Amino acid sequence: MHLGIPSPDLAWSGISLGPLTLHTYALCLLAGMAAAVWLTSRRLTARGGPEGAVVDIAIWAIPCGIVGARIYHVLTHWGDYVGPGKDLIEVLYIWNGGIAILGSLIGGTIGAAIGCRRVGVRLLSFADALAPAMLLAQAIGRLGNWFNHELFGSPTTLPWGLEIPASNGAFPPGLPPDTLFHPLFLYEMLWNLLGIAVILWLERRFALRWGRAFGVYLIWYGAGRVWLELLRIDPSSVTPLGLPANVWGALAAVAVGVALVVVQGRRHPEPETSVLVDGSVTAEASAETTTVDASTVDEAAVDEAAVDEAAVDEAAVDRSATADGRP
Repeated sequence: MHLGIPSPDLAWSGISLGPLTLHTYALCLLAGMAAAVWLTSRRLTARGGPEGAVVDIAIWAIPCGIVGARIYHVLTHWGDYVGPGKDLIEVLYIWNGGIAILGSLIGGTIGAAIGCRRVGVRLLSFADALAPAMLLAQAIGRLGNWFNHELFGSPTTLPWGLEIPASNGAFPPGLPPDTLFHPLFLYEMLWNLLGIAVILWLERRFALRWGRAFGVYLIWYGAGRVWLELLRIDPSSVTPLGLPANVWGALAAVAVGVALVVVQGRRHPEPETSVLVDGSVTAEASAETTTVDASTVDEAAVDEAAVDEAAVDEAAVDRSATADGRP
């Protein structure tokens, strides 16, 4: 008897409400988006961003991210949609599955750039506030893959292997029905949650501004996706050097992340003073100014007290001289 992680009954993959079906995967994605908006809003507002700005940006970023995710998936699984017996119209059937997070990063960035310009927030400042929230959203969204019996890796004998029904279309032929597989959805969830802690810790140690926090996110997520993609049994189309397209996409994310951290670290060695394009100071900058002003006032008060003490000492000397009969 195998120990392993059971897959949910497919009845849990969707809830039928008359002609409408609510897919559990979609609900997980929506929950992840809501969590990301909430966390990003808290972080950006704490840095001086305007109230409600993240919602306004999300209105642009989320739809563009979904479109980008679908386009990326289709391009990396071209044979599933083009060829003998294929119907090209299925490219639009996003409800049948097939979106890629790497593509959502590209599309979402375009949408976020539009949204940031409209609300007056620097794109890189928004990206820094978004960095841990992206990992949170992706961790929640991966739970949907478990309900859909997808995103599993090669066979394994590990006790936490994932049980996949032999009736699953992606079940490798020739394997025993009780074969367990690497639960890639769980690996990525844990990797993303750990990444949140890493980014928050680095922010406490270093001034991760001007896109550097988002750069760390790209490095962390991209590095995780490289080894996860190599474990998949349903990889994207193979490209030069025999690597799946998603591996190259993940490596590109790592490269962009490294460039952000290095280049922005050299261009902006000091913490940023504003998250707004109009030059308004952040709450952090205001706090620093208040501290400096307070210390200046304190120093002035000390100087004034020193003058008063000197005056008292001088008066004491005068009284002493008079008592001795000296002029």
